[in-house]
Amino acid sequence: MQSIRIAPLDYHSAEQRDALVELLASYADDPAAGSGDGLSSEARASVIAGLRDHPKSLVLMAFDGGTPVGVAVCFEGYGTFAARPLINLHDLVVAPTARGRGVGGRLLEAVEAEARRRGCCFVTLEVSGQNTGAQRLYRRHGFVGGASIDPPHAMMFWKKPLA
Repeated sequence: MQSIRIAPLDYHSAEQRDALVELLASYADDPAAGSGDGLSSEARASVIAGLRDHPKSLVLMAFDGGTPVGVAVCFEGYGTFAARPLINLHDLVVAPTARGRGVGGRLLEAVEAEARRRGCCFVTLEVSGQNTGAQRLYRRHGFVGGASIDPPHAMMFWKKPLA
């Protein structure tokens, strides 16, 4: 875990762009985490430009040495009741070969640090009712969530309040 480094995605790096697409594709292929339907050719072709051009996207990549092993794709929103920004963690992906090494936790810590730097009130996310591994990780990092209305497959909304 000592060698894991987190940094913003470098959109100028073909290696990082390709790694992001492959990480998202592996996530979309996993029925417990994504849809299980894979990443369409259209999404593969346009996701990089879409994230790059989105004015409130935040993409953090985890590296083991120089190898990309995880990614957090986030978007800044706004919490009206707190009248402050928030970060929504849209995708958290760890390469299968890097799981169990603290990569997901390091990415969550980096997302939280950036949210605090931006003055956010919450970090929010949705997690599948069947993705129990992700749920355990989120609980360990202070996220709380409600019950799914259609367990185990429905998505659940979770959040972590920031002081």
